[in-house]
Amino acid sequence: MLFQLDFTAFTPATAIAGGALVGLAAGALALGAGKIAGISGILGSTLNDLTTRARPEGWRVAFLGGIVAASFIWALFAPVPVAGFGESWPVIAIAGLLVGFGTRMGSGCASGHGVCGLSRLSVRSAAAVAVFMSFGIATAVLSQRI
Repeated sequence: MLFQLDFTAFTPATAIAGGALVGLAAGALALGAGKIAGISGILGSTLNDLTTRARPEGWRVAFLGGIVAASFIWALFAPVPVAGFGESWPVIAIAGLLVGFGTRMGSGCASGHGVCGLSRLSVRSAAAVAVFMSFGIATAVLSQRI
């Protein structure tokens, strides 16, 4: 098994609350600042600013810092589900780089296209979500058969 998650620690309430918070953050950023909460775009732009010695925009740094801080805050108050991967760290790192390459090639990630793009009725985002969901499902099915 490539990935194993302790589903005894899973509760629908936390999943619903997490989804609502993601939607709330995306909506607040869109309505408050007119920005799209696409994580790959926010991270990519911030890293690009840092490599070109430009000063990153404050809202991007705050948004990324909030994502990291939320994980630590959650861990203070609730148990973190234990996840195990059946692959080595180099394989996981290569997979992560491929996902990053795909998000740049597709001009966005699940949060940008799936949460923000679909809510704006973007045809491009609908096509992107259909493609990455199809390939994600196919990869999961094939990896279970191999």
